Amino acid sequence: MDKHLFVVTIHLIALALVAIAVLIRSKPLWMTKPDRSESPATKKLWIALQHLGLTVLVISGVVLLYFNQFQMQPWFYAKIILFVVMLSALSKAFKKDQSILLVQRRAGLVIGGVAFVAVLGLVMIKPVFG
Repeated sequence: MDKHLFVVTIHLIALALVAIAVLIRSKPLWMTKPDRSESPATKKLWIALQHLGLTVLVISGVVLLYFNQFQMQPWFYAKIILFVVMLSALSKAFKKDQSILLVQRRAGLVIGGVAFVAVLGLVMIKPVFG
């Protein structure tokens, strides 16, 4: 198997892992009544899987940049900015701070979701600027 294809596959698996972990972790924030049925061990597992997915996503992205001799298209910079926006919004949504209101957490999830979809759109479309 080609090294590039292998790293792209790992990158896509990490992307799917992040998406699934964020969706499952965000479920309690959208419920009208708090759900106490999830055990703390399960919650920690989803947190760990989200962090693992994001870490593998960043590392595999850097490896893919290395394979491409760090030659970046202009849309790539927008992708990086949107990725940072997504990380920031999701960290606000899932932060262990009781002073953060539920509406702020939900807004963080929405902003993070929009940024996630925008990154996917940029990757699929690969627009030409200028």
